Amino acid sequence: MLQASGLALTFPFLAAAQVDNPIGKSKLVLLGTAGGPTPKPNRAAPANAVIIGDKIYLVDCGNGVARQMVLAGLKLGDLDSLFITHHHSDHNADYGNVLLLAWASTLTSAVHSYGPPPLEQMTRDFLALNRSDIDIRVADEGRPLLDTLIRAKERVSAGLVHQDDRVTVSCALVDHPPVTPSFAYRFDCPDRSIVFSGDCRPSPALVQLAKGADVLVHEVMHLPSIDALIATEPNAKTLRDHLIASHTTTQQVGKIAAAAGVKTLVLSHFVPGGYPFVSDAQWREDVVRDFDGEIIVGEDLMVL
Repeated sequence: MLQASGLALTFPFLAAAQVDNPIGKSKLVLLGTAGGPTPKPNRAAPANAVIIGDKIYLVDCGNGVARQMVLAGLKLGDLDSLFITHHHSDHNADYGNVLLLAWASTLTSAVHSYGPPPLEQMTRDFLALNRSDIDIRVADEGRPLLDTLIRAKERVSAGLVHQDDRVTVSCALVDHPPVTPSFAYRFDCPDRSIVFSGDCRPSPALVQLAKGADVLVHEVMHLPSIDALIATEPNAKTLRDHLIASHTTTQQVGKIAAAAGVKTLVLSHFVPGGYPFVSDAQWREDVVRDFDGEIIVGEDLMVL
């Protein structure tokens, strides 16, 4: 596994991301590792890319995902499929934008998008919102009509989501109240399996989906820091109750990884993702008590 520091947004990352990727090998890029809807100074909004050959499979699309893809050295026009775990704004804010910006770049082939309802209506609404720009670029720049390139499909149940000659993607329903349905996704690639938890509290369905996986990318919350995080919020009590009921703590995530028997646990979607600062050692200290596999504290643009 190749790791890199998310603080160095320069040529080492670009070199790592631009290396030709054989069809038989997968690459995972953590495009954004923050949790929550507000922009953070040190972490981008939630998004991950699985790259196999020249195809990009995007999991979630928080604010700024297209720019994160460019910073990672990825070609927007190589976007093949997009998977949304659930409809919280930190996970879907740039759903339409990443498609529009890819199309304004080099995208000329269809992109399959999957996620909970109302994904299909969201797609229609986004196209209507941007109709003027789309029509102008079709006429003035000779681009294909964007409407014909987006193949949106809603899901409400667990099972097989997508399959092509490079990857099989399946999903499980996870618990992230009050947002339903919420999904975790498993990518069975030619060389390994990668699971994304999405947002969830400890969920038996996720453990089952991740059984024997090579990599589990799981959200995590540092409970001792929550009170400081929400201290200035007028709805602090309500927000705290939501966070505890809907997310997974450092004390819990190691148990989940151990129960699933995964080889590598990647911590991401950090809450808090900015203030107060939580060191890598603090993120790890509870996890290592229950999980003896490899633990990676994720950083933006980290390549695995």
